[in-house]
Amino acid sequence: MFSLNAFVKSFHALALGVPSTLIVSLLGIAIGLLVGALICAGALSLSPVLRRVAAVWISFFRGVPLMVQLLLMFYLLPVVGINVPPMVAAVLAVGLCSSAYVAEIWRGAINALPRGQAEAAVAIGMLPRSIWTRIILPQAVRLSLPALVNELILLVKASSLVSLVGIWEITRASQAEAGASYRPLEAYVAAGCLYLVINLCLAALGRYLERRTAA
Repeated sequence: MFSLNAFVKSFHALALGVPSTLIVSLLGIAIGLLVGALICAGALSLSPVLRRVAAVWISFFRGVPLMVQLLLMFYLLPVVGINVPPMVAAVLAVGLCSSAYVAEIWRGAINALPRGQAEAAVAIGMLPRSIWTRIILPQAVRLSLPALVNELILLVKASSLVSLVGIWEITRASQAEAGASYRPLEAYVAAGCLYLVINLCLAALGRYLERRTAA
């Protein structure tokens, strides 16, 4: 039978894993945004080489499961002489995986903009840099915001995989609590509730940012 006391105890124990979950997710999306912008630029480039590199990058990171990417990052870096803590390897794996999805989100948003806007800007003598910073990027960010918030929510859920490399986040904490208390149901329900609370907060933040950018 479900025990409320065991659930509350598990909830408090699992809360210790929340910081790691947030660190992996937020730093992962930050890396995804930065690298994704570069990959998007390559995908939209006039250079066939850059377009091919971007296509290969996107195909690899979208085609290989994140769990496999995480394990590759964790075991490959020491082989090439780069010794980093498990948290760094996890953030890099999550961020690089996210970059492929972010690149496609931004590419779709930019392609959705009317081409006439850029052509009109060129006609009145605006420089390419000004066209991008004042016309294209603000609209692309506004169009892509819902998808980017959704990507962050997906990263929060995907961050459960970093428990494979020993990081003490919500999922690993729930496994430990289930083993220690012999109450797996309460431990995993508590984990689900924590993920739900985090993602509901992120969704609310996304709606707020949408209203602000639409104003």
